[in-house]
Amino acid sequence: MSRSRIEGLLAAFPKLVGTGKQHTYVETENVRYVYQPIEALFLLVITNKQSNILEDLETLRLLSKLVPEYSPSLDEVGVCRAAFDLASAFDEAISLGNKENVTVAQIKQYCEMESHEEKLYKLVMQSKINETKDHMRRRVTEIEKSKIDRGKTEKAFAPLRSPNDFSDTNSRGAGLGGDPIFADSFTQKPKGVPSALTATSKVAGGMKLGKAKKTNQFLESLKAEGELISEDTQPSGSQSKLSSVPPSDPIAVAIEEKINVTVKRDAGIHNFDIQGTLALQVLNDTDGFIQLQIKNQDLPGLSFKTHPYINKELFNSQQIIGAKDLNRPFPSGQNETPLVKWRIQELEESSLPLSVNCWPSVSGNETYVNIEYEASEMFDLHNVVISIPLPALRGAPSVRQIDGEWKYDSRNSLLEWSIILIDQSNRSGSMEFAVPAADPSTFFPISVGFSASSTFSNLKVTSILPLREGNPPKFSQRIQLVTDNYLVI
Repeated sequence: MSRSRIEGLLAAFPKLVGTGKQHTYVETENVRYVYQPIEALFLLVITNKQSNILEDLETLRLLSKLVPEYSPSLDEVGVCRAAFDLASAFDEAISLGNKENVTVAQIKQYCEMESHEEKLYKLVMQSKINETKDHMRRRVTEIEKSKIDRGKTEKAFAPLRSPNDFSDTNSRGAGLGGDPIFADSFTQKPKGVPSALTATSKVAGGMKLGKAKKTNQFLESLKAEGELISEDTQPSGSQSKLSSVPPSDPIAVAIEEKINVTVKRDAGIHNFDIQGTLALQVLNDTDGFIQLQIKNQDLPGLSFKTHPYINKELFNSQQIIGAKDLNRPFPSGQNETPLVKWRIQELEESSLPLSVNCWPSVSGNETYVNIEYEASEMFDLHNVVISIPLPALRGAPSVRQIDGEWKYDSRNSLLEWSIILIDQSNRSGSMEFAVPAADPSTFFPISVGFSASSTFSNLKVTSILPLREGNPPKFSQRIQLVTDNYLVI
């Protein structure tokens, strides 16, 4: 049809509509006008006389539902403002002059042009942003703690030292050749600074910057070994950090494994690996002359990497973590030093601590979603959170049944299913909820988060071996398994 033909038909319509008539259609020699009043306006469908009037009415009814969805107000100004969106929606409802078998919810989804790959990409990018923010906060906290500790030490020992002693300490530290792992034992706690030098250092802040630079040198040495250092893989959200609570024992060991897994929704694993770290914290300089005896479970695909300053032959033959130079202690202070890293690959789907299955099904104008979890008997899982993406909703979804608790995040359009503890009493559970009709791919990717007090490698420190005379110092160790990236796509 030409534009002049359409304009002529529309111009003739107001003359054909009478007042007080009950029917909502008008026929001429060639066309049929099917219309519906919407407040002060008319919604009009023009067809030929051979079309099915019932189908025309059904089309009109569908279009009348779309108008309030896109127009802010049902008047001429509101419709003009939403003209482009309305034209796009009408184009999805009518194709080549025929009505499409679609619903209002499906048309809205088509117009929004939602992409599963785009959602997954945004989720990954947001995860990286969160990791960067967590790393920034951690570094700020470490620097502030370092400033406080240095200030306390300077005030406590300043009267007991002379300028000559201070110079001697600096020369001994420089004589080590800038070894990053042991530099902290000399720069962490200055052993006496005169009051004049203390005031100067506080104003200028030069010594404070020096410590941060040495820490970066240590991280760079890890990078040179091809390691994925901890600052690049910080856990996000509710996951625990290695340095969260100050230890009460002279020596503290933190053992942490992170799960990286992507599971396909139709069964099968896209990737599955474990990355572990053993970090040591020594509070006093005198307790740094030690070695750590460890043991672990022998697993296929388990490979270790030690820090360059660790005696690798001793570690490989006797599973003892010790420095190459026995005259140098491990660094002391409030910061933890990663000594050993490991990775577990070649894991199968049966080794998953938690598997999640999602079954969306469309029935009429609603989509019913059934989600179930099954936990392995290897671990007791704490603070489990399963996050399911939802289509854009005006209100919370209708949760019919759930084992645990749920929360609706309207800003991010997420349904969070949380279980405080999964143990022998609840190795499996399910949840059912309903939302308006939506594409099944809308509910993916599902993100899973949890923690456990045991690890895949079952690595632990069995004893502390002192290198000097005296009883072995007391030590504590914290072992945990956390999720770094756990997705069902």
